[in-house]
Amino acid sequence: MSASAAMQEYLAEAYRIAYYQDGNPYISTSALAEVMGVSAPAVTRMVQRLKDAGYLEHQPYKGILLTPKGEQEALRSIRRHRLVEVFLVNVMQFGWDEVHDAADTLGESASDDVVARMEQMAHFPRRCPHGEPIPGPDGRMPRVRDYPLSEQATGATYAISRVNTHDAPKLQYLGQMGLKPGAVFDLVSRAPFNGPLELRINDQAILIGHELAGVLRVCSPAEFELKAV
Repeated sequence: MSASAAMQEYLAEAYRIAYYQDGNPYISTSALAEVMGVSAPAVTRMVQRLKDAGYLEHQPYKGILLTPKGEQEALRSIRRHRLVEVFLVNVMQFGWDEVHDAADTLGESASDDVVARMEQMAHFPRRCPHGEPIPGPDGRMPRVRDYPLSEQATGATYAISRVNTHDAPKLQYLGQMGLKPGAVFDLVSRAPFNGPLELRINDQAILIGHELAGVLRVCSPAEFELKAV
């Protein structure tokens, strides 16, 4: 049984949740329901479909575990989506706030050959416009380790690793301040009681609220350049 577009979306999100759990391959159905924005019964029905098709296992009291077949399908879907996003931004000059939903639609119909040509025209990117890693054509995923900006120590230099939101106004605002993946800045100070953070980027001081800082994931500048997969 080939995976439908809906099944691919569930598999991709399940893989993404597990990827950032640092060694725990099992995810809860409640976590998947929250990310997908659907009810618990809807997730239960889809999990059963995916289990019947051999894409995952469901262990009581542990959660969902992707099978090798499910992981392969998830990585293929993730690669397609993220490369389409890069192509739309870097080649077709769409804004990074415009492409998430469009990539879902285009990725469903794009063949592997078309995606490979998009990758070539975008100069073989390692991350999508929002900083998420792109699996290689062999299905190997680079490892990303990053942390919320809102929790980091002052007096250090960081790079924006990922922007953990698809909210268009937030992306537009962050883009206007130059806070996109790859941007390097100094964390100068933090006001008490979850007050704003002061950053210095391109020799300019900017303030960012604690809540918005929470959607920015940061790493060291050296860690931003992912190793080849």
